[in-house]
Amino acid sequence: MRLGSVLLIAGCLVMLSAQERKTDPTWLRRHLPDIHPRPSEFTTESCRYKPVFGAGDAQARICRSVSRFGELTVEAGGSSAPVSFAREEHAWVLLEGAGTLHYGALDQPVRKHDFFYIPPGVRHWFTSHTGGSCRAIVMGFRVPAELQPPPLEKLLIANMDEVPKQVVGGHPPSTLYQLLMGDRQSRRDRLAAGITLTSLFTMEFAPGGTNIPHHHEREEEIYLLLEGRGEMVAGGGLDGIEGRHAARAGDAYFFRLNCTVGFYAGNREGEPKSRILAVRSRFPFPQP
Repeated sequence: MRLGSVLLIAGCLVMLSAQERKTDPTWLRRHLPDIHPRPSEFTTESCRYKPVFGAGDAQARICRSVSRFGELTVEAGGSSAPVSFAREEHAWVLLEGAGTLHYGALDQPVRKHDFFYIPPGVRHWFTSHTGGSCRAIVMGFRVPAELQPPPLEKLLIANMDEVPKQVVGGHPPSTLYQLLMGDRQSRRDRLAAGITLTSLFTMEFAPGGTNIPHHHEREEEIYLLLEGRGEMVAGGGLDGIEGRHAARAGDAYFFRLNCTVGFYAGNREGEPKSRILAVRSRFPFPQP
């Protein structure tokens, strides 16, 4: 074979290889009602899990600090499977129903809008009361092996309805925050719990309100639109400033670090306010 033919073939192979390589997206979008339950560590005959991001999702590898984010539904009188995760910490937010959290040897009653923290290695499962099903958002975060904080003395649990709504510095008064959970050094959040998790909070938007698009250099973030509608800001738009995407209740967004993130509320006067459940977690940068 002539040298020219060899070079031509080699060039074509390089071009094909380049076409096959795809740049990882800077953000992901899902619509929770459209996601089908899939088998998981939590699954039983009476418990189903919808993977939104992380474990069970087709693009799980995009998430680095987030190990899982999904919706857990337990039928009336049913239970999730007992689980423990050696290198994961979890945060739960109970959106509907009431039941019992089995946390190690503790049986803790829980109710709608309770949120709680599960540290690595603690065996736990959830049982729903017979009066109705329960629905919770389950969030898991990878804990690097070199981080071994002292064990917690007790279960950390609180209720969202008891957390005050407040304006946070650097954001306009059109958005009220509930600071639910921070890292273990936090002094402003209701619970100081996280290792990789840095902030779990809600945002309530007045009509036309915004949290001003911004980005985080060291954290991944997830937004779940619980109520309302508007425009989600994710990454850059064609104008090079911000990309806006129509958003409705049930939409969930995952943002990689340095991705532009924000929200513009579309609700009008007299309509229910838009509400977002958000969580940030520390990106696993290589240790020196």
